[in-house]
Amino acid sequence: MTKTRDLLRKLINPFTTRHDSGNKVNKEESIEAIVEFERKAFQYDTLVTATRNFSEKLGEGGFGPVFKGLLEDGREVAVKRLAVGSRQGENQFANEASLLSGVQHKNVVHLYGFCIHGADRLLVYEYVANESIDKILFACSNDCPKRAELNWQRRYNIMLAVAKGLLYLHEGTHTPIIHRDIKAANILLDQRWVPKIADFGMARLFPADESHVNTRVVGTNGYMAPEYLMHGWLSPKADVYSFGVVVLELVTGCQCHCFVPFPGTDAKNLLEWAWMLYKERRILEMVDLEIRPTLDLAQVSTSVHIGLLCTQAEPKQRPDMRRISILFTKQPSTLEEPSRPGKPGCRYTSRPHLTSGTLDSSRNSLSSLGSGIGSSSYSTLASTSASASASSSKGKGLQV
Repeated sequence: MTKTRDLLRKLINPFTTRHDSGNKVNKEESIEAIVEFERKAFQYDTLVTATRNFSEKLGEGGFGPVFKGLLEDGREVAVKRLAVGSRQGENQFANEASLLSGVQHKNVVHLYGFCIHGADRLLVYEYVANESIDKILFACSNDCPKRAELNWQRRYNIMLAVAKGLLYLHEGTHTPIIHRDIKAANILLDQRWVPKIADFGMARLFPADESHVNTRVVGTNGYMAPEYLMHGWLSPKADVYSFGVVVLELVTGCQCHCFVPFPGTDAKNLLEWAWMLYKERRILEMVDLEIRPTLDLAQVSTSVHIGLLCTQAEPKQRPDMRRISILFTKQPSTLEEPSRPGKPGCRYTSRPHLTSGTLDSSRNSLSSLGSGIGSSSYSTLASTSASASASSSKGKGLQV
């Protein structure tokens, strides 16, 4: 019972932390906040009815299964249900519910509410019709007819929109939010192909006056920035790095952790290959064959250039999301020249202190860090705790 009370206190916190100029809680605002909290708290029976007793399963992730539902007011929803006995899911539930409670942006998935019923923990999201990008982008055209619809202009629009969503998370919220797991699988597409950043189970708040914080490493191998993977140094530039990988995936149609070296090249991974072709002015060769008839060469060149800038080894050499949004409007010839991406310097060569179970595959991946992203055996990493409650030490002013 105490555990449930603590969880409820954490969930209601974002609604009741509004203060007046005298730094005292305004009673009227507090009442409104509690009403808002109640509005987001769904009854369990409502969700049972909406999902027809959890009968239409959309998929399953580390948190647990996701079911499609229809609320009485006509809204289609996706209901995430905590896997029974999942400590990780319990933490991710609290994290997502608290972080997303005040987030409103067209390129961030909308959380309608949540439900706590006995041991059940459920999150209620808007339903996004086209699922995640990875299920379309990395599928065979014969198996996924939608892949043919993912032409260059749609891919380019996805890049622009995801950049806007990340800019909002980093600068548009009361306290900056770092997603920590930006990847194609966590970007959903609605019926109009508008992307929405999803899955905030690993996200955490970031103090605006800090250069970075030190925290436990969670995320998906292949998308994690070198300084974060090696030392747990987390800043918004970690999301920038992940975004750069996604940009290169959209251009090439290749998945970073399933990259197969092409004949006649020594490139061991996607970043190496993109860098090699960029330096040799052979950008067209990296473009997904299926979209070549529809591409805009200037946009492709700009996108590749930005992808490489975002994946620089040194965080300070990566542009922030505000700068990235501006760079998309510029010609490639006016952009600053990137250096080789993802190659850690001497400060990133020591092994990080990892918590048990957080990065079980790191042993296999560290050998490939010389170029930032390994060539074959990457998997989604399980978070062992909510990032909102994970202990961390602040590194104010430390250069990373």
